[in-house]
Amino acid sequence: MTENPANHSTAAATLPSDPFDPVALETHWQHYWKQIKLDRTPDLKDPRPPFYALSMFPYPSGSLHMGHVRNYVITDVIARVQRMRGYAVLHPMGWDAFGLPAENAAIERGTDPAEWTSYNIKQMRSQLNQLGLSIDWQREQTTCSENYYRWTQWLFLELFEAGLAYQKEATVNWDPVDQTVLANEQVDSGGRSWRSGAMVEIKQLKQWFLKITAYADKLLDDLDQLHGWPERVRTMQANWIGRSRGAEIDFTIIGHNSTKITVFTTRPETLFGVSYVALAPDHPIVDSITDPKHQQSVKSFRDFVSSLSFEDRTTEDKTKQGVPIGAAVLHPLTGDAIPVWIADYVLGDYGYGAVMGVPSHDERDFSFAHRYKLPILPVIQPTDENLCSPNYEEQVWSGPGVLIHSAEFSGMTSDIAKDAIVRCGETKGWARKRVQYRIRDWLISRQRYWGCPIPIVYCDHCGMLPVPKEQLPIKLPKGVRLSGHSGSPLGGQIDWVKTDCPCCGAVAKRETDTMDTFMCSSWYFLRFADPVNLDMPFDLEAIHHWLPVSQYVGGVEHAILHLLYARFLTKALRDRGLVSINEPFERLLTQGMVQGLTYRNSVSGRYVAPTQVIDPDNPRDPDSGESLEVLFEKMSKSKYNGVDPNCVINRYGADTARMFILFKAPPEKNLEWDNADVEGQYRFLQRLRRLICSLHRSRINLKIKASSIKASSALNNNDREIRRAVHSAIYAIDEDLSDKMQFNTAISELMKLSNAITSLLEDAADIVVSEAVSTLIRLLAPFAPHLAEEFWQMLGGEDSVHQQCWPNYDPEALKVESIRIVIQVKGKVRGSINVPIDSDSETVERLALGSEIAHKWLQGSLPSRVIVVPGRLVNLVP
Repeated sequence: MTENPANHSTAAATLPSDPFDPVALETHWQHYWKQIKLDRTPDLKDPRPPFYALSMFPYPSGSLHMGHVRNYVITDVIARVQRMRGYAVLHPMGWDAFGLPAENAAIERGTDPAEWTSYNIKQMRSQLNQLGLSIDWQREQTTCSENYYRWTQWLFLELFEAGLAYQKEATVNWDPVDQTVLANEQVDSGGRSWRSGAMVEIKQLKQWFLKITAYADKLLDDLDQLHGWPERVRTMQANWIGRSRGAEIDFTIIGHNSTKITVFTTRPETLFGVSYVALAPDHPIVDSITDPKHQQSVKSFRDFVSSLSFEDRTTEDKTKQGVPIGAAVLHPLTGDAIPVWIADYVLGDYGYGAVMGVPSHDERDFSFAHRYKLPILPVIQPTDENLCSPNYEEQVWSGPGVLIHSAEFSGMTSDIAKDAIVRCGETKGWARKRVQYRIRDWLISRQRYWGCPIPIVYCDHCGMLPVPKEQLPIKLPKGVRLSGHSGSPLGGQIDWVKTDCPCCGAVAKRETDTMDTFMCSSWYFLRFADPVNLDMPFDLEAIHHWLPVSQYVGGVEHAILHLLYARFLTKALRDRGLVSINEPFERLLTQGMVQGLTYRNSVSGRYVAPTQVIDPDNPRDPDSGESLEVLFEKMSKSKYNGVDPNCVINRYGADTARMFILFKAPPEKNLEWDNADVEGQYRFLQRLRRLICSLHRSRINLKIKASSIKASSALNNNDREIRRAVHSAIYAIDEDLSDKMQFNTAISELMKLSNAITSLLEDAADIVVSEAVSTLIRLLAPFAPHLAEEFWQMLGGEDSVHQQCWPNYDPEALKVESIRIVIQVKGKVRGSINVPIDSDSETVERLALGSEIAHKWLQGSLPSRVIVVPGRLVNLVP
């Protein structure tokens, strides 16, 4: 039994007119919760069923923004509800603390990224605590801590031993601003870096990869198991994995001892339409088959392609360019000689770095063939009677149809011909069925300092070797001078790079690349289950108890990167026997963005601060006088539309901020910030406060309990109406907080319940009032935890309100035994009466005529006419 908190109430003698200091009240209760260890995670022996509530942990940027507030408040409500429902809850928090922003900030300020990160964490932790989040801070994890990244390195070695971590020379995406490589997933559709926004360059470098492609089928197929995930997130992941079914086709190179070029195609039925084969400029076979007369043009073109961005090479409407290399291949069906080119739109790390050019039936090939006057050979004719036959010299037909100009395959539908041509190729040895994927192996090498060192050493005698696990962690060196423009900072740390070979003891060198920060965040949810283990990253029993995460909350912007990597690592560790789960997150909620009122000059694109707008009804640019657009956009310093959470909390309190952020919009939708709505939530909470203070003052003997009363015939109609409102609210809020997590409608139900109690309170029995108010406060507790605690203690509740049971609705209380009928006299409403719900018109008329209302307004005389509208009203006409 915890300490009775009645003595802790800050408002036991408070009157509604007293000054109200929400920050003082909230600080008081936060201190009390810490004293009673309210948020402490139960141990594995706790008999209650486990519930793991988790927010995607933040990067410690230095201050919270409203997007953070929304994410963490949503998760906190879920955690608090589940505790009250009788679950043993794990609700932890940590910091995704490595990464380029901290290193760049350290360079800019001339400080150490560790100091910068530590300062930011301290500041953000304080802000999170202001929100009253029920987080178990004893489980806090920081990815840049040696106690954490020791285990990131340990897990890397597990992947290395399994053959899932490897190094190779590869064409990579280079960020010229952040001076590091990027994974394909970190380059947007416009060819820009996800962090710096710079146009990405293409380079050849030796890099470390994780073999996520080995799990492509499992990652795709197991999406069907994720019933608690949004459909659009599952679709995004499926599209990124991009499984395609097609065929490998070999083209034999003429004059090169039967050497072959292999392509992958999803449309083998177009094989007779091939007029050229195009290779990626960096394809390994190019040098050996290029004719000497073409070597200079090939070299020049390669130099040109190396300067192109990812966008230049892949965007559909960009001009496709290439050069012939003086080689040719045999068409496997016709035996014709087909020229070989290199082209900028063919990428070395996609497929086989080679494509068969079919200009009549592929837009990119059509553009390329037109530019270089290559043959355009139509081989599929559309069969739809509503379509005109295409002019193949001017347009592409990429749909299905009937084969033409295709020898014995002519006349077949494209679907039938696809299989027939592959079977022919399989028989003759030049084709094979094949499944191809869009996803590529995860590139984790980063040429920066502030990241987890890769635990690999290089010995001249023994080659590349893993660091023994007992020597972990490989710590980052201290006092490194950072510039951001001199290659890998670790490469210049001679004393750090130099080490002993773990095999022969000779002088060896450490790997100087650090890991992508997504490696750190791809397993943090596992460490939270066993945060102080000194022997392993986590214990299998703890994982089996807590995982998978019951409810995960975060932004949809992580739908591919983080979630895909976390799923991959979980499956890989399962295959190593380290975890017992197949998927890490059972349910996923992706919350929308918080948007602020924004002013933008549509001519110049410049954003204008609201403080510079003189007339909001006719906003104009203070410099040019031009009209400004008024819109809502994601909060950002550069757009001058941000709202500091501290300003809201200091003025209204955290409970008001929480209520607004939950009430304004459904969690998956974008939220438009409006100060008037914040005021509205503040006023609602103050109405509740006045109600509770009034009860505390007027009903001295009232003592609330976390238990319901049984329906009784002794209750009058008013009492039954209160109970009906109470249990209707329980039922509706339970629905809102179960599957769809509709917090906004749950708060609407709280408002309706508050209004019902207030309007019916005066004539209600104490036992009914006790149940109603106890229920109202407990339903409020997850949303506004500080005020709910204050109300609970003020009315004499036992222990903390957050240690009480979640209310259960009583079906009997929802039964309607009577309904209220309005009585009109000569068309004007004069009052109402309750009548049994099954009353017929005659009974309603009799009860209306016998009422005090009829006696008063008819003055003893009988009406000339009685009009009964069933279920609604009775009109007495004198």
